[in-house]
Amino acid sequence: MRIQSFIPLSIRRCLGNSLHSLAAHKKKKKLLKKLQGSAVECNICHWQGSRFTDDPWHAGTVCPNCGSQVRHRMLVALLDGKSMLPHFDEEHLLCGKKILHFAPERQLRDRIQKAAEIYVSTDYDRGDVDLKLDMSEMPSVLDEDFDVVIACDVLEHVPDDRAAMRELHRILKSKGLAIITAPQKDSPSQTDEDPSITSPEERTKHFGQKDHLRIFGDDLKARLEEARFSVSVIDASAFSQNAIERFVLMPPTISSHPLATNHRRFYFAKK
Repeated sequence: MRIQSFIPLSIRRCLGNSLHSLAAHKKKKKLLKKLQGSAVECNICHWQGSRFTDDPWHAGTVCPNCGSQVRHRMLVALLDGKSMLPHFDEEHLLCGKKILHFAPERQLRDRIQKAAEIYVSTDYDRGDVDLKLDMSEMPSVLDEDFDVVIACDVLEHVPDDRAAMRELHRILKSKGLAIITAPQKDSPSQTDEDPSITSPEERTKHFGQKDHLRIFGDDLKARLEEARFSVSVIDASAFSQNAIERFVLMPPTISSHPLATNHRRFYFAKK
């Protein structure tokens, strides 16, 4: 009889998780040592190194310490007042506001929560949030209840993104703001979506990820305007070249993959 038979399954799982975490920690420590330097800096965890690590489509864009990606660091650069645009810093965007944060990223959650007067996290199926909401239909949320809604890379998962945009408009106060990002190809004029594509393999092929229902085009701004928002679009051009290179606010090497989001854009949709 194997020794495992004498150890309860719950304890074996706990031990397995602990060993996995220890192995991951050792691997990360080794990687950080390999990447020692000062060429780039994560403006979220403040790790500095010779380069960031790679994601499947972009070289040198992922912080090896906290896992931040371009969109996370670009929003933080805005909040830190590093852009050349007035009124897009933390004081103007977040401080003293009632904020609803969809699919809260661990790299951003604490920063946003500390700035907000009232912070509410939400997701459709996660268990570590305050509310479980379907963005396209939120009857439990009152009209004009929030000052700010943040939804980074969420709309591509929502079956009816136009209904979701209308709901965001409804729950925002007058002059309220939705801060939105989404994966986008470099130059298509129209969003690519097809409800008949349902298999994970085909969705990955067409939209870049198995749980994506579309990949947006340049018409994302128009879709938000159809929901009666006034929209400002901000990309890496809002920052100095030094900030772009230091914090890696766009991929150092443009990806040739047809679905790659090489040029991240933030959509500030005002009611």
